[in-house]
Amino acid sequence: MHQLPSALLPSSETDVLSALVELKAGVGGSESSLFVAELLRMYGRFARLNSWAPTVLASSESDGGGFKDAILEVKGAGAYDALRWESGVHRVQRVPATEASGRVHTSTIAAVVLPLAEELPSNGTDDLLKLEDVRVEVMRARGAGGQHVNKTESAVRLTHLPTGITVSMQDERSQHQNKRRAFQVLRARLMDLNLMREQAERRATRKSLVRTADRSEKIRTYNYPQNRVTDHRLGKGNMVSCEAIMEGGGLEMLIDELRNRHLNEALQEVFDKYSPDTVISDASRVSGASD
Repeated sequence: MHQLPSALLPSSETDVLSALVELKAGVGGSESSLFVAELLRMYGRFARLNSWAPTVLASSESDGGGFKDAILEVKGAGAYDALRWESGVHRVQRVPATEASGRVHTSTIAAVVLPLAEELPSNGTDDLLKLEDVRVEVMRARGAGGQHVNKTESAVRLTHLPTGITVSMQDERSQHQNKRRAFQVLRARLMDLNLMREQAERRATRKSLVRTADRSEKIRTYNYPQNRVTDHRLGKGNMVSCEAIMEGGGLEMLIDELRNRHLNEALQEVFDKYSPDTVISDASRVSGASD
C-alpha cells in the first residue's frame, strides 16, 4: 500500500545496520531488574523470528534476580531500523511474586537502541573515532559485591575523551575479547550520537518527530492485571496482550505500526515542502530578493 508514496522518500541510510539494545533497570528495585531479563528474552525471540542473530554481550546480575543492565547484540540487516523504535522508558505494572497483599507495583526500565557499526579498520582510524582520542584502562573483572572474579586484568574500560562516553566490558574471558567488544559498543554509541544530531537538525521544526526521539519519554506500558500492552505513541487503539508481545509476535505488529506512522509523517513533510502554497511562497521570496 505504501510502495508508491514511499518512492518519494530517500532510502534509509541505516537499513543494512545491525543493532545493539541496551537495557537498564529504573525505578522499582528487584521487579525492575526482573523485567530487564524478560525484555532481554523478548528481544531475543523477536530477533530469531526475523532470522537475526541475538547475542548477550554484557550483563550485570541483580541480587534479587534479573539484571541491573544488559547489552544485546542483534546481528542482521534491518535490525536497527526495526528496533530503533524501542528506545525510551518501558513501564510495567503487575503484582510481584513476593507481594502478599496483592498490591500492583509499577516499575520502569530504560532502553536505548544503537546502530551497530563495523569494527575499527586496521589503519586505526575511521570517520567515528581516532585511537588517540580513546583512553584504555585494564583491570581485574569484578563479580557481585565487588570481589575480583579472576587474577588477570581482563576487564577493559574505554573513555572517548572528546565526548566523555565511557564503556566497560568484562564478560569475555580475555582482555583482547573485552577490548574488541568495548570498541564495538563505543563506536555504536558514537554513530548513534551522530544520527541523533543529524535528525535533530533536519527535524527541528517538526515537534512530533523530535518527541519520538526523546529517550526519557515513556513509550509503552505493560499492564499485567489487565493483560494489555499500550504503546503511548500509537494510542489506546493499538493494544496487544502481554503474552503476545513477550513472545515477539505482538512486538512485530507494534513496530510495523510505528514504521507506518513514521512513513506517513515523512511523506507529509515531503508534500508540505512541495505544496503549491510553499512553492509560490518560495518563488515570491526569491523574486523579492532579486528586486
